Amino acid sequence: MRRTPPPSVRRSPVASALLATVVIGTFSLAACGSDDSAEDGTLTVWSLENQTDRVQAAQAVADRFTAKSGVKVKIVATDENQFTQLITSAAAAGDLPDVVGALPLSAVWQLSANEILDTAAADSVVNDLGADTFSARALELTRNDGKQLAVPSDAWAQLLVYRKDLFAAAGLPTPDSYEAIAQAAQKLNTGGTAGITLATVANDAFTAQSVEFLGLGNGCELVDDAGAVTLNSTPCTETFGLYGDLARKYSVQGAQDVDSTRATYFAGKAAMVVWSSFILDEMAGLRNDAKPNCPQCQADPAFLAKNSGFVTAVKGPSGTEPAGFGEITSWSILADAQPSAKDFVKFMMDEGYADWLGVAPEGKMPARAGTKDSPQKFTEAWNGLTAGVDTKKPLGEIYPADVMQALRTSPDTIHRWGITQGQGKLVGATLGELPVPKAINALATGQVDAAGACKQAADAVESIKTSLK
Repeated sequence: MRRTPPPSVRRSPVASALLATVVIGTFSLAACGSDDSAEDGTLTVWSLENQTDRVQAAQAVADRFTAKSGVKVKIVATDENQFTQLITSAAAAGDLPDVVGALPLSAVWQLSANEILDTAAADSVVNDLGADTFSARALELTRNDGKQLAVPSDAWAQLLVYRKDLFAAAGLPTPDSYEAIAQAAQKLNTGGTAGITLATVANDAFTAQSVEFLGLGNGCELVDDAGAVTLNSTPCTETFGLYGDLARKYSVQGAQDVDSTRATYFAGKAAMVVWSSFILDEMAGLRNDAKPNCPQCQADPAFLAKNSGFVTAVKGPSGTEPAGFGEITSWSILADAQPSAKDFVKFMMDEGYADWLGVAPEGKMPARAGTKDSPQKFTEAWNGLTAGVDTKKPLGEIYPADVMQALRTSPDTIHRWGITQGQGKLVGATLGELPVPKAINALATGQVDAAGACKQAADAVESIKTSLK
């Protein structure tokens, strides 16, 4: 049933459509929403860094802001895959948080389309801190028509992780092209080891990220510069074709998600995995609840870290040069937020910034290099941060210098579907419906071929685009 939003909440047709899908009984954040908190001045901050240890670490940084300002802050763990539903429910109830942290680009643009961002506040924070202290690319990806939609905080990079030892034994080249990936997946898919493990579930943004990672270096784009949907193009058919072949022929059986792909690689049962840089501390054995358990890992928990290589950019047959996928996550200040929200975000991007990056340095490369007086302050701080949960260690002591350099520069080299073509609102709108993951799942389960999957995804995106008009 479609509900009428409260007068204070403006909503586009997309948000209204999303609201119609909200089911009674869906988990609500009303108990920790902004209405009750506003009475005593407490800021409600949703964080998509929703693992328990990261929430606790973020709360500790927020408590420093409280000690300085007297303003209480409540960090609320929020699942990325439920974000669209949760934010729509909160908007309908007039119960939006003051701030959302660790928000990916698609979600930033989704909130922009729904007109619930305080862009003036975000612009003020960036200008007060100094726009020239931020990654120019990060600012570009979070701007629309000169308006700063959110404050870019940090980045993570998508990686193709592969077993160097297995590749060397088989005489295989680095898997940085479609041909090399397919060759390796076929040759190493033997003896109880899958050639590769990659996401195929229909309801997970991780599947979309994995496809985009492979697509960007093949010239496969969501839209062209004129805004026309191009998922039905030859480059995308090639990308979907590779993805489908890998999933059906050389991966493990059944739907694969963010947890199962990591678990398969950590068990030594896959020669390659597509994952984010958040895998780095876990692969080094620094986190007990996600520790590698391959046969060799029993004697040496860091075995996989020592014997894995990393590809940050892939080139396909239709691509002109290798390209890689990454994510910029931001602090978003919502409309009608308390005035102290701006001060909180400014604190998290300055005095509390190094500690915020330290929540998970393997996936939080600074989008702000330093201050006006110390231009490399935060980059240098990141270099020395220790990763891990149960065991702490600097990543630079585990991984080669070239890997660390690729991570450091990731905020400046990120490519993304749609946003660079001026279609950020379309990208945001796809977050709620996930057309590419649904098409990939149909492809992986044999319901359609590559051309059919591309058409399914393209038709769905066209429908979403029409709803935005």
